[in-house]
Amino acid sequence: AAEYPAETNYLYLTYNGNTNDVIFDKSKKVIVLGSGPYRIGSSVEFDWCSVTCAQTVAANNLMPIIINCNPETVSTDYDMAERLYFEELTEETVTEIYEKENPIGIVVSMGGQTPNNLTPKLERAGLNILGTSPTNIDMAEDRNKFSALCDQLGIDQPKWAMLKDVKSAARFATKIGFPVLVRPSYVLSGAAMNVAFNKDDLEQYLKAAANVSPEHPVVISKFHQNAKELEIDAVAHDGKIICQAISEHIENAGVHSGDSTIVLPAQRLYLETIKKVNDISHKIAARLKITGPFNIQFLAVENHIRVIECNLRASRSLPFVSKVTGINFAKVATEAILGKISNFKFQISNSSTYVGVKAPQFSFSRIKGADPILRVEMASTGEVATFGSDIYEAFLKSLLATGNRLPEKSVFISLAGDENKVKFLESAKILKTTGLKIYATEGTSKFLSQNGVQSTKLYKIHEHKKPNVLDILHNKKVDLVINIFDPYFKKEFDDDYLIRRTTIDFGIPLLTNLQTAELFAKAISLKKLKDLKALPWDFYVKHLN
Repeated sequence: AAEYPAETNYLYLTYNGNTNDVIFDKSKKVIVLGSGPYRIGSSVEFDWCSVTCAQTVAANNLMPIIINCNPETVSTDYDMAERLYFEELTEETVTEIYEKENPIGIVVSMGGQTPNNLTPKLERAGLNILGTSPTNIDMAEDRNKFSALCDQLGIDQPKWAMLKDVKSAARFATKIGFPVLVRPSYVLSGAAMNVAFNKDDLEQYLKAAANVSPEHPVVISKFHQNAKELEIDAVAHDGKIICQAISEHIENAGVHSGDSTIVLPAQRLYLETIKKVNDISHKIAARLKITGPFNIQFLAVENHIRVIECNLRASRSLPFVSKVTGINFAKVATEAILGKISNFKFQISNSSTYVGVKAPQFSFSRIKGADPILRVEMASTGEVATFGSDIYEAFLKSLLATGNRLPEKSVFISLAGDENKVKFLESAKILKTTGLKIYATEGTSKFLSQNGVQSTKLYKIHEHKKPNVLDILHNKKVDLVINIFDPYFKKEFDDDYLIRRTTIDFGIPLLTNLQTAELFAKAISLKKLKDLKALPWDFYVKHLN
């Protein structure tokens, strides 16, 4: 449907056409759905998965056909598949192409949430979905159905209820205790997901969630504070797990997984925790008869494990775990979907002689007025992956790779609330031993001084006295800002926002998460810039193979 007959396999559809530029033969074909337009929550990670899937299809003597509509993706290069349809990912478009090509089936699990959301409609239209059954995909995606499944399997999860109206939701939230998490089903990157700390918050967030996903239920669940978050990426065939990798998040629960700093292999998990994660994953994979990739996210409080959610598709961390483990999870998943897995060798990809860190890349500096904080709704626009001999080397490399600099002269510290002050005290002492000069606002400075950490006191911005925080930022007297705060606490004077925004506008590195800041303090005390070695990828993965 271009201006001239197609000489490559770069194809478009048109309405009211009566001839085709290509011949539709009876080759055995497989359609792979891409990720659609790049945006927060769906980016190059899923493009890698769909390209790898198409290449694996071709390697198994089948004809790969890709449907995608983003010119910046590799999957839309005309030579990545036998045929590329540069079209939007809608029920109508996919069905029309399916009827023309008559494939053996369609892969919906490699392009992220967009093709996953199409699955129920495509099944109703009579298309053959390869891999996990659409019924079981829906069981995992629908918060209500998945929670019922967990109850059947004896798997713990945060207490939840399906929304019926604001009054009953408020009663339930009061019963289980605020804060609660408000989340619609079938959404991308935590859209309209919020933490409600009171009834007013709850009413506001319920309306937003209903507007985002009117066709699907809204679920509210208990939000557990100070909980560790971890996840498993795995591939299964007919309910049997073939390969897996367990990662841990540096940040506590409350930060979207796409914005979290992720470590593989996990560094701070009990063996019993890993065993429980494995047991739960096997139960879910078997019950849903998973064939292909899946990802489960967990909460861990001490040794108590709860399941947050399960996605029966490639996750945005699948390329990362593939790089770190040396096992191409997308390739193995495609082989499982095609029924080409003959050897069910169980591979535990969770121990190695090195550490990988996946860190988020943000674009706050390019968005005027945006508050550079981490919440349950995703904000990052990319990611980096770095390797090191230990977590400290890999973590510092990740900071450098995302455009930060290691501080050389001074650091400004602002710690909201007594709990944050106490928790960060040891890290402040460590920073002081590195020779960095510490600036702090009055409350933080007083606390540090009382506990043996000398700091230079600054006035708060709203006090309109000199010198205040903005003065040292404007004069570039600090080269790192640590602003630990409560992202959901509303107060009359929001100095924290002005501090964060000014820090970003002046290109100064900023840390706003307690766990990340603690790891940074430890890492910078153990590693210098000269200790961060630049080595090729195969230097690390060769030890596994």
